[in-house]
Amino acid sequence: MSYKTTIIDIARELNTTPATVSRALSNHPGISEKTKQTVQLTASKLNYKRNRIASSLRSGKTHVIGVIIPSAEINFFGSVVHGIESVANSNGYNVLLFQSNESREFEEKGLETFLTARVDGILVSLAKDTIDYSHFIEIKKRAIPLVFFDRTADDLGIDSVVIDDYKGAFNATEHLIQQGYTRIAHISGPQHLKNFHDRMKGYMGALQANKIKMDPDLIYPGNISIESGKTGTEFFLSLSNPPDAIFATEDFTALGSISKLKEKNIRIPEQMGIIGFANELFGEHITPSLSTVDQQTIRMGRSALNLLVDIMEKKEQHIKQKVVLDPLLIVRQSSLRIGQVRK
Repeated sequence: MSYKTTIIDIARELNTTPATVSRALSNHPGISEKTKQTVQLTASKLNYKRNRIASSLRSGKTHVIGVIIPSAEINFFGSVVHGIESVANSNGYNVLLFQSNESREFEEKGLETFLTARVDGILVSLAKDTIDYSHFIEIKKRAIPLVFFDRTADDLGIDSVVIDDYKGAFNATEHLIQQGYTRIAHISGPQHLKNFHDRMKGYMGALQANKIKMDPDLIYPGNISIESGKTGTEFFLSLSNPPDAIFATEDFTALGSISKLKEKNIRIPEQMGIIGFANELFGEHITPSLSTVDQQTIRMGRSALNLLVDIMEKKEQHIKQKVVLDPLLIVRQSSLRIGQVRK
């Protein structure tokens, strides 16, 4: 077994006490800057590695952040986690990742795992099955720093980082209108989740702003899946007056729509325009390539972690914040019927 340098070794090298070395390494205000620098240099020279477990026990901090995502199969969440980890690493935090599989039960297990691990803070994007939020209310009661991202519940009074879902949906729908589509349908997501509710409102807002009467038959209640894209599209095609375009609440739903339209030999975008939401990686590689709305995933992850660090490290009373990012319209082949985008 190789020998590990200890605080005692550093103290012996500098002819000082282990307590002084410990305080210097912990950036104690009672230790001069000159002494801190000398100790740091000596620690580096002796290849000293800080014992994080012992340090955590002394400080009461683990320097671990818990992150719950609904699904690791969705690139959107992987990209957000990439943004989270980039900021976590630069702030000295490690990330403990838990996948809820869109289940409230697994979401609660994730929180229990984080409590056992004594994480310093938690980031969460809600599962689509979550309607009862009592497990998050319990986290709030324990005063554990908590931030929602993407999928949130505003009435819980929890800090959050989101995209402007209303604006993104409005822009997506208006883009279809500008391309000459006149009967635009919407396959929605679970309406108890605010982001999908806001996307439906943005869809309806764009129709109203462009003086297009909303037809209730052109809204299909989906569940954010390829299958709901297929079934929703099949329903629309069965109507006596079917739509000529579909705004899908997210890209996997849009992928299902494209699959069903191809099965029915309906040309995209000539006979039916399609636009999604999220800018999943597959979108630019399928045929036709998928128009969508980019949610600035890396920026969302960084913003969420920065907000959480802010809550964890501030001594004074924290005021609830909601960070809203701007969506970006990505136009590709699936909606480009007239060959150009009108600004």
